[in-house]
Amino acid sequence: MPRKRNPENRGLPARWQFTHGAYYYQVPPGLEGRWDGKKKFRLGGTLPEAYKTWALHLEYERNAETVGELLERYALEVVPTKSPKQQLDENRYAGQLRTVFGELLLADIRPQLIYQFLDKSSRKVAARRAIALLSHAFTKAVEWGYIDRHPFIGQMRLTASPPRDRYVEDWEIVECLSLQPHGSGGSSGIPMIQTYIRIKLLTGISKGDLLRLRPSLDFKDDGIHVQRRKVKNSTGKRTIYAWTPELKEEVTHALALRPKKVDWLFCTRKGTSYYNEEKDDCSSWDSIWQRFMARVLTETRVKQAFTDHDLRAKCASDAETLEQARALLAHADSRTTKRIYRRRPEIVQPLKGRFA
Repeated sequence: MPRKRNPENRGLPARWQFTHGAYYYQVPPGLEGRWDGKKKFRLGGTLPEAYKTWALHLEYERNAETVGELLERYALEVVPTKSPKQQLDENRYAGQLRTVFGELLLADIRPQLIYQFLDKSSRKVAARRAIALLSHAFTKAVEWGYIDRHPFIGQMRLTASPPRDRYVEDWEIVECLSLQPHGSGGSSGIPMIQTYIRIKLLTGISKGDLLRLRPSLDFKDDGIHVQRRKVKNSTGKRTIYAWTPELKEEVTHALALRPKKVDWLFCTRKGTSYYNEEKDDCSSWDSIWQRFMARVLTETRVKQAFTDHDLRAKCASDAETLEQARALLAHADSRTTKRIYRRRPEIVQPLKGRFA
């Protein structure tokens, strides 16, 4: 009976292990020649790097029979086409799925097993995303000729989480913008955050796209040119946010807050971007936002925190029409805008009394 895997190695492909801050592959006896003559080959310090190295060296059997083997090919061929952050998330989901379903034959997967997986998962949102990945993996299994039909697509009805409905009121924005920086304010992020909020409410540009704006490249005579990073490699859709007096004023203010000779609209005190292209991550900006929101909750009348996403929803909610909201958020389908981002409560006029 094989030894039980250590907790840090559960969910990883067979013969992988995480040790000393990196992922390693235990080379099967006789195959050392494919792995530079080593018995234990270092794959990389991160999961995406490890999978990339593994794909370059591994000559694997393409006739997958188990769910684990299917997920290994999916991780090698499909996951690397995603953004860095998506790769991290999907490799984590694939690891969870391997732990539960890895040894099952592809023909053994049934809808009941998927329901049980969701029921036993404490983190329902993550479980639903893992199920979506597994569903796509089985779609690829049909494409790759492993199976004739998808075993559970169209046969399940998973209850989706209701969309967030937090609507940020105008008075809450006024309170946030009234917050004063400590001391001289020269090193404070408060003015920068406040300018960011104003630009967000004028345009609805997403956090990742707003933090990636470079005046020398994206500011044109007709407005701010934004290519949404989510569709950069698919539709390549671009949106031009036309200059208005209000937008010009806020952008000028944001430019004045930067260190000199920097080509980011929003940047750190060292002049670097808050957006990490390699990791698809804005964690340093998120830390500043959390500190700002902590002060808002303790020093103003605002009692319920709101997120960057809530500000984007406020922009869409305050737009005069659904079409304007869709265009501001650069959505392809207005149904997404209406269902998730139009959050302002509807005001209904009561009927006139007739029976007094």
